[in-house]
Amino acid sequence: MRDHLLIDRPTVGARLMKLLGFAVLASAILAMAFRAPDRSLESLVARWGAPPSDFIELPLPDGRVQLVHLRDQGPKTDTVPLVLLHGTAASLHTWEGWVKTLSAERRVITLDLPGFGLTGPAVTGDYSDERYVELLHTLLNHLALRHVVLGGNSMGGGIAWQYAARYPEAVRALILVDAAGLDLPSVSVPAGFQLPRWPLLHSLAGVFLPRPLVDRGVREVYGDPAKVSAALVDRYFELTLREGNREALAQRLSQRTPGRHVDWLPGIQAPTLILWGDQDRLIPPAAAEIFHQQLPHSQVQRFPALGHVPQEEDPVSTVAAVQAFLNSPLYNP
Repeated sequence: MRDHLLIDRPTVGARLMKLLGFAVLASAILAMAFRAPDRSLESLVARWGAPPSDFIELPLPDGRVQLVHLRDQGPKTDTVPLVLLHGTAASLHTWEGWVKTLSAERRVITLDLPGFGLTGPAVTGDYSDERYVELLHTLLNHLALRHVVLGGNSMGGGIAWQYAARYPEAVRALILVDAAGLDLPSVSVPAGFQLPRWPLLHSLAGVFLPRPLVDRGVREVYGDPAKVSAALVDRYFELTLREGNREALAQRLSQRTPGRHVDWLPGIQAPTLILWGDQDRLIPPAAAEIFHQQLPHSQVQRFPALGHVPQEEDPVSTVAAVQAFLNSPLYNP
């Protein structure tokens, strides 16, 4: 028996070493496959920041300067332009379908909020709703816009209604698309949004970013995942890699305070269109009814087949609702 054990021990050790070698090799292969270093702004501009994109250096009240990527399209004679704000981890490109239609008659301004898209990190390091509201106010003053129709999706929708509450004289109308700002539980949260909860994954996210993870995250916010193309995933993936954006995303998610200003809603007097995808698993459709109940001059339109980004998933149907609203007695009493 003793001799048998002496023979088996090296065999077991050899197997363990072999398994360890396979594990190291597999880890190395995965690291090479999913290694995703930051990309410079210059390397991304050709694909994602070509005309009509513009980049402005926005002076902030504290003396610092924030780079802002924006697009200003449609007739400049329109004195009440639409300003559209994207959601978390998105960019101004999410509005392209709407802009194509609306800019034929209306001036439409879209921008990458600090921390996202080609704008890149906030120079202040502050990603609270309050800071975004103040940055928007600084930007609109810089562009000499006294009155706007303000719209937003998800995070952008939350910023939009808080801006309307804070600066009511500037907002002629609100368009809230699956808007954030209420404290409601999600049915499903994309994995990338959960990174701040896990310090190790958070630290690895600055070096590795599996494209399949981004693909899955985009599909999770669509009502019909089959509509998600490789080109769409490319956009989300590459813009997430813009220098500083991954850390900014983590900071934004950790600085959120949902529900903090819900008591402002009844005081908002701007006519409001609320659009919602019934397949939204991030912000449930029940939120649409809460906004409708709280906003005194609002109307709701829901889309049974669409998800969290209905303006991107089906721009034709959703922009038609916007056009009807802008021609309705609610907006033009």
